[in-house]
Amino acid sequence: MASTLKFLLPSVLLALSGMGAWALIENKAEIKPKTAEREPPAIETVMARPEAVRLNIHSQGVVAPRTEINLVTEISGKVIRIHPAFAAGGFFKSGEVLLAIDPRDYDYAVTKAQALVAEARKELLREQEEAEQAAAEWQALGGGEPSDFVLHKPHLEERRAKLAAAEAELAEARLKRARCELYAPFAGRVRSKQVDIGQYVAVGETLARLYATDVAEVRLPIPADQAEFVDLPLSYADGRDERMGPAVTLSARFGGKVHAWEGRIVRTEGALDDKTGMLYAVAEVREPYGYRKGRPPLAVGLFVHAEIEGLPRNDLIRLPRAALRAGYQVYVVDAEGRLRLRTVEIVRSERDEVVVTGGIESGETVMVSGIDLPVEGMRVTVKAPDGAVQANTSARKGS
Repeated sequence: MASTLKFLLPSVLLALSGMGAWALIENKAEIKPKTAEREPPAIETVMARPEAVRLNIHSQGVVAPRTEINLVTEISGKVIRIHPAFAAGGFFKSGEVLLAIDPRDYDYAVTKAQALVAEARKELLREQEEAEQAAAEWQALGGGEPSDFVLHKPHLEERRAKLAAAEAELAEARLKRARCELYAPFAGRVRSKQVDIGQYVAVGETLARLYATDVAEVRLPIPADQAEFVDLPLSYADGRDERMGPAVTLSARFGGKVHAWEGRIVRTEGALDDKTGMLYAVAEVREPYGYRKGRPPLAVGLFVHAEIEGLPRNDLIRLPRAALRAGYQVYVVDAEGRLRLRTVEIVRSERDEVVVTGGIESGETVMVSGIDLPVEGMRVTVKAPDGAVQANTSARKGS
């Protein structure tokens, strides 16, 4: 009996082991591979908010006087006196004598002309007496109707004409005498001079270059496609639209500092530049040489930058330049956390930002950076302003 169990026990154990192994194989649990969830890329965004924007126009130009003339002599003679400020850069007031020419020759001419007038007046009076005497004598003779010659009418006309000519010569002599002093036609400054005391000058010779200091002007080129941004005073043949134009700020670096002057656009020139297609607006600054502590005068010839005040618009959106894609497009993030491509209209493009209109609505989230090659419909995660990643609940539920 014991020997029998010794031989049967290994067989029973082996059979039981096989049955257990078969049961384990038949009842094993199915193992499914687990797919790793990939996090959407995080992006930086800005919110689209329409705001009131003034699209100021930037330009540049050179300061010039509104009034500038050549001082030209109308008589000849030697310069005997000049104004103390009659030198390049000198200031003068309106009505001051800038230069005087020796008047003696012209005084003599006035005296001679006065003598001729007196003589012509005397001859006219004599002729009038003779005409009256001739008429009385003819009446006494009773010879009928006298002729004009008998009554000395041609003689009287001749004497009257000679008197008028003598008076005209006297007026001319006095006019030339008055031109011996050259008066300042306005308050201004001497740009340059070509004459000095003791010099002989001829008729028509330029003595100096003068300009007025009451108003300075700057010609500012404006691209024709930007003219809509500012309220320019356009001129019409019937005189309409003569209102004052927009404000303009002129700035320049002088003495190591940047200084500013305020002015206004007063007019536009009559034609576009045929080479550049630019429209020129003229800015005016009054009292450019008026004193202001710490600021130099707006001198003629100074190169200045100009910022012209633009019209306000309420439908524009400012975006960082990095938000703009090729083809005037931007990516917005929809409610499901997916990128959607929108086409916008570029109103102005600057170095760090663009101003757009259309294509996006107020409150939409616009992608700025985070993906080099974004794709329409791509799921993304928006970074919070502090750099943390905001959980997108709607996006998670859709996974």
